[in-house]
Amino acid sequence: MSVSVPYYHPVSKEIEVFEQCYKNKIPVLLKGPTGTGKSRFIEFMAFQLEKKLITISCHEETSSTDLIGRFIIKGAETVWLDGPLTMAVKEGAVIYLDEIAEARPDVIVAIHSLTDHRRELFIDKLGQTIKTHEDFMLVASFNPGYQRGFKELKPSSRQRFAALTFNYPIAKIETEILINETAIEESIAKQLVSIGNKIRNLKELGLTETASTRLLIDAAKLIHSGLPKRLAVKVAVIEPLTDDSEIIEALTDLCNLMI
Repeated sequence: MSVSVPYYHPVSKEIEVFEQCYKNKIPVLLKGPTGTGKSRFIEFMAFQLEKKLITISCHEETSSTDLIGRFIIKGAETVWLDGPLTMAVKEGAVIYLDEIAEARPDVIVAIHSLTDHRRELFIDKLGQTIKTHEDFMLVASFNPGYQRGFKELKPSSRQRFAALTFNYPIAKIETEILINETAIEESIAKQLVSIGNKIRNLKELGLTETASTRLLIDAAKLIHSGLPKRLAVKVAVIEPLTDDSEIIEALTDLCNLMI
């Protein structure tokens, strides 16, 4: 069974940078807002490099044990079960720690020895140190806008990575992305991109997050499958951004004028 290539539209030199980081065994940090293509980029690069990708969506309860492994009861005995990070280290996979700043501090401590010249993982509960497979690569993502003043990555941790900044693509590229992802008509794709850019420039609303490419793709999918354009924009773009009824009303009126 053939595997389809994950669609990714480069916006700069990120593919070349990632390839060189992989070649030189340098971990990579992807910085940028939600829905700007960070996860899709990693899927694409893992496919290009023909490497297994293991993705961990970090949250406030994610601990080093979740990544490294734990003892479990199996029948009448206690056995060790490798976590996803340990499996990636042994197999030579690409591991992607999505929103790493959300995880507990012990996660950052656990990966320190993987992000410098040592390239090794210490498993405290087993008293073992494992050297990484030659092909192992560590990638993490971080949303500076959302996490500013809340959960920051320490400079000492950030400086262990090469970093790539992701942002919303220019209108022409974003339009092409919407068309490729959803088969929507070009004229409608352009309208959706214009709406996205308009919302992104409304700084006075104080939105925690703004209209991502992902939300625009969702709206395009709904329109393409038959939902009225204005309703699709309301449920796929406006409603996910805020619970404030006045802001919802203002954004709805604005978007209705544009589509």
